[in-house]
Amino acid sequence: MALSDEEIARGRAELAHWGEPELNPLDALMWRTERPPADSWTGVVVIVLGETPTWERIKAAHRWGIRLAPRFAEKVVEPLVPTGPPMWTTDENFDLDYHLRRVRLPGEGTMAELLEYAQAMAVTPLDRTRPPWAAVFVEGLEGGRAAYLLQAHHVLMDGAAATQLFSRILDREPDQVYDVAPGTIERPQVSRKDATGHGLRWQAGAVGKVLRGGAKAVGQVAADPVGVVRGAGSYLSSVPRVTTPPPRAESELLQPGPRTKWRFGSLECDLGDLKRAAKSANGTVNDAFVSAILGGLRVYHDRHGTTLGDVPISMPVSMRRDDDPMGGNRFTGAFFSAPSGLADPADRIRAMHERVLKVREEPALDIMNKVTPLMNLAPSPLVAAAISGLNAGATLTTSSWQGVPFRTYWAGVPFERMFVFGPLPGTSMCAALCTHEGICCIGVNVDGDVFPDTDVLWECLQEGLDQVLALGR
Repeated sequence: MALSDEEIARGRAELAHWGEPELNPLDALMWRTERPPADSWTGVVVIVLGETPTWERIKAAHRWGIRLAPRFAEKVVEPLVPTGPPMWTTDENFDLDYHLRRVRLPGEGTMAELLEYAQAMAVTPLDRTRPPWAAVFVEGLEGGRAAYLLQAHHVLMDGAAATQLFSRILDREPDQVYDVAPGTIERPQVSRKDATGHGLRWQAGAVGKVLRGGAKAVGQVAADPVGVVRGAGSYLSSVPRVTTPPPRAESELLQPGPRTKWRFGSLECDLGDLKRAAKSANGTVNDAFVSAILGGLRVYHDRHGTTLGDVPISMPVSMRRDDDPMGGNRFTGAFFSAPSGLADPADRIRAMHERVLKVREEPALDIMNKVTPLMNLAPSPLVAAAISGLNAGATLTTSSWQGVPFRTYWAGVPFERMFVFGPLPGTSMCAALCTHEGICCIGVNVDGDVFPDTDVLWECLQEGLDQVLALGR
């Protein structure tokens, strides 16, 4: 997918406007309810580089990238009292040397050693008084390769926003020069007092919005009273279905743990192979991916001499529109029982497809996004308890999105793989699939207390993936 120089320059110029001045309601909720590591909203991106760039080239790429996307030199400022959402402000004391470090792996430089380092990094809380990210350049990988680990709070971006960022900031050629970057926009300084005043104005605007919405509703009722009543009834009947967590997993191996020991594992396969497997069972790539993870859990239970029925799953559903600002989060959560009780992988894919469609068609699927602004006005401990209680019903969280589809470079070397390891907000396993240049990169984070024998688990998940891929052959 070749892009012209003009298209590349235009895309990079868009990064100056990355995100909004304030945290949107979902971002604010995640920021205020974070209690790491058990209730964390911070993940780690593990990027594998085909060669080892110089340290100076890495630092130059960061200086250039932060000029392109100034959001990464900004911190979050909360109101003095919860009058409204927190806001972003430039960190006047921003220090790249604080956020960026370099290490060398002491062993043979295997992927397992890299992930062991990354999982320890993941449970180390970020400094909330600074821009919410930290990075480590890792040297010493086998084969002369290197890695880059980016620990970032979820308020910076969801999966789709990460693709927006990397597709614009990565290089198309290995000889990118970093001494020139487009000018950035001026962002005002914001204090906690400013954020409080902004929140009061936000509340006043919200009242006006409610009044305008009420007037619009009256007009709709007058124009089509039967249709409005039918639509309202459909929405109200849908609310209990989307807000009631599915039944807990009955398996003794999947009882909730403390979520303080994170363990990382990775899988990968050819995107074309996964597409063929999905098509063979009339499903999507996401259906096949989730069915592979469910199959791996079945194999894991077989290894331990027990059976597995359906498990509760939480799955983000993207609500991002083309005209939404870049960055931040635009999704809602779907909760339902995943068909892990089905042994045949093709049956599992078909059942997964049907259940996802059913959830997506729920009129009240966006209910959380509607009540989130009100939740942000409540005391943080109460909101954190409510969110934790909602998420605690899920054993598994999965997410998938399209990554960068074309060849890229960073700091002068090939950008080979990108694995994303999400947090465990009330769940025991988080599996995320990000495609990169036709490869499905699957990052799996699990609670080490729930899965103490992770070497066995990784083998079982690989077997579950192999079972699904075999459908396409």
